[in-house]
Amino acid sequence: MNLMETILTRRSIRKYTEQPVSEDDVNDLLKAGMAAPSANNCQPWHFIVINDHQLMDKIPEFHPYSRMLRQASTAILVCIDKNLENADGYGIQDCSAATQNILLAAHAKGLGAVWLGIYPRQVRINGIKELLKIPGDIVPLSLISIGYPKEEKPPVNRFNEARIHYNRW
Repeated sequence: MNLMETILTRRSIRKYTEQPVSEDDVNDLLKAGMAAPSANNCQPWHFIVINDHQLMDKIPEFHPYSRMLRQASTAILVCIDKNLENADGYGIQDCSAATQNILLAAHAKGLGAVWLGIYPRQVRINGIKELLKIPGDIVPLSLISIGYPKEEKPPVNRFNEARIHYNRW
C-alpha cells in the first residue's frame, strides 16, 4: 500500500478479532510515533503500551466512548511530558502528529485502530492518570485502541474545495 492509499483508506476501526498484536508490530507502531515531527525536535512524548485487560476494561468507566477496548488486543496511550515541551501548547501538536503516525502505521500493517481523545476532558485525564499511575507533569493526550479488524469500512472522500483558500481568506 503506498502512502496516499494508506492515508485515504484509513478508517476508525472499533471491532476486533481475538488475534493478538505482536510485540514486533507494537514496536513498529511506536517507532512510527517517535518518527513524528516535533517543535525544535524536542520529542515531548511518552507512550504507555496497555495489553492488560484488567486495566483496559476499567477505562470505559471514565471514558464513555472506549468500550471497544474490551475487544482490542492492545492500546497505546500517547502522553505529553511538560518538561520536554518546547513551549506551552506545542506538546499537543507534537503528540497529535505521533498519534496520527501510529494510526497510519497500524492501517499499513493491516491492523485496525481508533483514536480515543483523552485531553482536554479532565474526567478522562484524571481517570487514566490514576489508573496507570502517571506522574503529575505528564499529560495523557490520546489513547489508541488497536487490534486485527473484525469490520471493514469503505474509504470516504472528505475532500472539500469550499475549505480551500489561496493567499487570502
